[in-house]
Amino acid sequence: MSGGAAASGGDFGDDLGVLTGLRSGKRSFYPEYVRSAERLEHAVQALDRISRALVRTVEGPRTLVEAVVRAAAEHLQADRLLLGIADGALRAARPRFLLLDRGELVDDEADLPSEVRVQLDVIRSRPWEVELEPGGPGWVRAPMTLDDEPVGGLVGWPGDVPVADTDLAILRVLANQAAVAVHNSFLFHAAAQLRGRTEQLSEAAAQQARDLAARNAELQETQRRLVEAMQRQALDDERHRIARELHDTVTQYVLSAGMTVEVCRGELAEMGPDAERVAEKLAPAKGFTQQAVERLRAAIYALHHGAEEPPGSLPVLLKQLSTVHLSSELKVEVRVAGSPAPLPPEDESSILRLTGEALFNIVSHAEATRAVVHLVYQPDQLRLTVSDDGTGDPARLRRSLKLSEATDLAGRHRGLANMAVRATELGGTLGIRRSRMGGIALQLRVPLPPDAEVVP
Repeated sequence: MSGGAAASGGDFGDDLGVLTGLRSGKRSFYPEYVRSAERLEHAVQALDRISRALVRTVEGPRTLVEAVVRAAAEHLQADRLLLGIADGALRAARPRFLLLDRGELVDDEADLPSEVRVQLDVIRSRPWEVELEPGGPGWVRAPMTLDDEPVGGLVGWPGDVPVADTDLAILRVLANQAAVAVHNSFLFHAAAQLRGRTEQLSEAAAQQARDLAARNAELQETQRRLVEAMQRQALDDERHRIARELHDTVTQYVLSAGMTVEVCRGELAEMGPDAERVAEKLAPAKGFTQQAVERLRAAIYALHHGAEEPPGSLPVLLKQLSTVHLSSELKVEVRVAGSPAPLPPEDESSILRLTGEALFNIVSHAEATRAVVHLVYQPDQLRLTVSDDGTGDPARLRRSLKLSEATDLAGRHRGLANMAVRATELGGTLGIRRSRMGGIALQLRVPLPPDAEVVP
């Protein structure tokens, strides 16, 4: 039993030696064990301080370096502790060194004591690439490595306090983890700066987008005003054209008729009583012709000096155009079907002029009392039909149009030919048929552009 007990005691001692690092079975075993436990607790506290120091990464490199030197100084119970970064390593790291001297932080090289400056030069030259002494009188040193590359070091001055191997091991752990943390801290803050720069660029891009939208709105407003001006110009051109027609043809015809009536009255008066009675019946014709001339001159003046027409869409402009012909007996009705879609301004101007030409021809030649302008918007095309209840013959007009396209020396049906030319320029077609009202129906078909937007 005793031998077994002795053996057990030896085994127990060996196990404790393995666990604690103690190899003695003497009476001093337990005091050493207590000191070992104290060192172990001290190491655990140091590791806790290291952990608390390294989580300061997100607060920036300066805060992290301060936390590291304070944790190392506290563990070594050192009055001074220096952290330095080697030349050429961690190029963006700031500060390049930091000294904790009796609780005060020093980052100005001019304020460093001479023995500290010597150690800083050693760290900067990275001597552990060749050989590093574990320590000298009153100081200890541990390299900082990153991916097995020396990037700096820690130097502490613990004074007369004994430094164990575990203390040096903890100092090396702290130094290496500090290198990683400093590197990550700069990456973190570089990313933060990049995010800030990205946000600035995003805001600048957003501002540019807002400016572009404002410029685009101004451009659209300018385009709208240009379209309005072109529409007003189209109406003005149509007024002036009609005024010229009235002045150059109708007015001259009326004046000629009045003069002919007067000549006939004069000749009849010389032919006897019966002829004189006929002349007296022609007397009111003079007044009629004078009134007709005055009405025509008033209409011509109004057409040349009409008030500024408010701009609008093609349907609105067609309704405005129809009022130009109300001085005659012709009653014009404008109908619109489908959802209006804007065409290029020059196309709408051509359609407006073509409609004006058609209405003028109805007034001049069709002997009509009623006309209908029917505008239909379809998904892929616009259809415009101008119908009347006059006496026109569609077959004769088609023959005349075909003849005018070949030769038209007398200038007859020039307006009809002009309408056909405008239809071709618009990429459409012009058809002539009998209207349901009994007269002529001119029908224009124009394709709509694929990107035409419906007007709300």
